[in-house]
Amino acid sequence: MRIVIIGGGASGMLASSMISKNNKVILVEKNEKLGKKLYITGKGRCNVTNDCTPREFLENVVTNAKFMQSAIYGFTSEDTMAFLEENGLSLVVERGNRVFPKSNKSSDVIKTLNNALLKNGVEVRLNTVVESVKKTGDTFFVGTSNGDIECDAVVVATGGVSYPLTGSTGDGYKFAKSFSHDIVRPKASLCPIRIAEQNIAKELEGLSLKNVDVSVIKDGKKIVGEFGEMIFTAFGVSGPTILSISANINKIDLNNTKISIDLKPALTYEELDKRVLSDFKLFSNKEFKNALSDLLPKKLIPVIVRLSGIKEDTKVNVISAENRKNLVHLLKNFDFSVKSLAPIEEAVVTCGGVNVKEINPKTFESKKVRNLYFIGEVVDVDAYTGGFNLQIAWSSAVAAARALSR
Repeated sequence: MRIVIIGGGASGMLASSMISKNNKVILVEKNEKLGKKLYITGKGRCNVTNDCTPREFLENVVTNAKFMQSAIYGFTSEDTMAFLEENGLSLVVERGNRVFPKSNKSSDVIKTLNNALLKNGVEVRLNTVVESVKKTGDTFFVGTSNGDIECDAVVVATGGVSYPLTGSTGDGYKFAKSFSHDIVRPKASLCPIRIAEQNIAKELEGLSLKNVDVSVIKDGKKIVGEFGEMIFTAFGVSGPTILSISANINKIDLNNTKISIDLKPALTYEELDKRVLSDFKLFSNKEFKNALSDLLPKKLIPVIVRLSGIKEDTKVNVISAENRKNLVHLLKNFDFSVKSLAPIEEAVVTCGGVNVKEINPKTFESKKVRNLYFIGEVVDVDAYTGGFNLQIAWSSAVAAARALSR
């Protein structure tokens, strides 16, 4: 068979190298090089997968986990690691079972995939924009900026719409629509959250908090929570806990929604009150604004002092039990109103895409058009941070590759 794969990202490169063992494969990429989004993944280190069981993996898939079940069991994170290592890439497993190249260079992951393409004789066409995909009878006609390509099968691996500068501009949705596929409206996932209290965000910009509990409260009810790290930005909050939370709230109305941060989750209210009282005794002759240095990061103190309602120059030995109780409540409920998620262009991944109801979960072939496949981020599947989204790309690529190789 003669097969065209559109998109030279993670899923497109892996699928190409595997399918080409038994077929003539042409990999078409609009950019001047392959793997542009892979290059910036994991802050340039490229978190290639997560070293966990398939069952644990599926628990970290936020959208359409059931659809991914066959593909994840068919090509596991262990299989991904084996493939990369067999092709010369040394790996290391870090905290949270995150898997990285030992060199800490995403460019080495791209190099490994490139070598697999060369070894298997894949024809790569760079700087080539796919403008249309049509089918007459059993033949596809892929219209590109460098002429038409006739082929027997097409694999769409164009990504979503996050990080458009890497080439992810929603082209795959256009091709899918041309074959009457339904597109689930794309939304930002794994992205910063913007808050209404802009003055506080700017004041705390760059402050990183570790070991905090972050919850989302909607209409007075907790709907999701995460423990770990976060950071304040000029517009709101970001970091691992926030990115995971964004994946759970991108489908809801954000009116009357707040983020609540427990700055001292290891302590109950009573234990924290004793801790504050102990600090006040230690700093009994100091003003309130100077008595929190053992309890909070320096940058956070002026904000907490202001929000506590206690005058900053109040001597701590005269602070009432009621005021202390209010301070403890503030430390356990440091709240902000959610304004919006960051724009989809700033999201790590796209939630939404080609409707999975119209795709065969075992092969990733369209249920509407024979020999048309959709793999990777173009499909309506997304997961938490930690290598899960890249594994979705690898597993979907292999599912399609095996089907086409048969």
